[in-house]
Amino acid sequence: MERKPAPAKGASLPVNSGAKGLLTEVLELILSARQTVATAANATLTMLHWQIGNRIRKDILREKRAEYGKQILSTLSKQLKAEFGRGFGRRNLFNMVRFAEVFPDIKIVQALIAQLGWTHFLHLIRLDDPLKRDFYAEMCRIERWSTRTLDKKIGGMLFERTALSRKPEKLGAMELKALREEDKMTPDLVFRDPYLLGFLGLKDSYAEKDLEAAILRDMESFILELGVGFAFLERQKRITVDGEDFYLDLLFYYRHLRRLVVIELKLEEFKPGDKGQMELYLRWLDRYERKEGEEAPIGLILCAGQRRETIELLDLEKAGIRVSSYWTDVLPKRELERKLHQAVVLARARLGAGQSAIQQK
Repeated sequence: MERKPAPAKGASLPVNSGAKGLLTEVLELILSARQTVATAANATLTMLHWQIGNRIRKDILREKRAEYGKQILSTLSKQLKAEFGRGFGRRNLFNMVRFAEVFPDIKIVQALIAQLGWTHFLHLIRLDDPLKRDFYAEMCRIERWSTRTLDKKIGGMLFERTALSRKPEKLGAMELKALREEDKMTPDLVFRDPYLLGFLGLKDSYAEKDLEAAILRDMESFILELGVGFAFLERQKRITVDGEDFYLDLLFYYRHLRRLVVIELKLEEFKPGDKGQMELYLRWLDRYERKEGEEAPIGLILCAGQRRETIELLDLEKAGIRVSSYWTDVLPKRELERKLHQAVVLARARLGAGQSAIQQK
């Protein structure tokens, strides 16, 4: 009987459809296990860095001498580098101490390292403002940002573009505490002002339909600017009220708030009449489109400019309406920083003046 030659080393054996299914499942198990091991190893390493930093920090604080801190870091890094390699150089030890300093609560660190790696924390510990740092840490955890995305969000000054940044620090801290403990997102954490739409490439004069068409062409980038969790549903959705047709520019669903979100595009500054139009859309959606378990629909009016006093007098937030500007020009980083910091200072000043007026009544 003629013996068949053995298959060459490394050659794949013929498999039937059942075996292919088995192979696919086994490969998925292996890849899943590898990912679990990698995640666990990263979390363990990050916690080790916090524990080392915390231990060194306690020693430095006990001595209460800055010079001693520099000395101990240099001495310790030489000994650890000789034993464990470059990962324990002086700069890395300094980062570990800084990590323990700005994230002193081990319970918060344990919650964060389930989603954030050491490279995430290296970006976060550079931020001096505690509210800003906590905002980025929690949003990173909730939306599962990569390190690259986190860096982009910080560079795009996302925090300064949220309503949270314009609140007194105590109120902002309370909102972040609810996010940390209950995963509770609020509109102040979600919506930005302004929205940076430079990626649309719009030049000179354009009509509302051009703005809408540009957004539809680059919906992926637009959703990234809106935030993780937005799902696009419809454009120019027709609703009929008393026999008259109306058209909603863009309709989204936002998973974290469990709400429909209507976005209306305006080329001009916000006008009082825009409120009535949006209220009609929201009430119609609330009556005919809202599903069980969902919150009331919310509206976002994107306009070229705002009249702050008009918006404040109309008390739009009670009606579930947000008004934000959009910028289609790509600004240099320093100019962006200047404009946004100025906006934050003015908003906080207005809020402080409003509270003082209420207390005097």
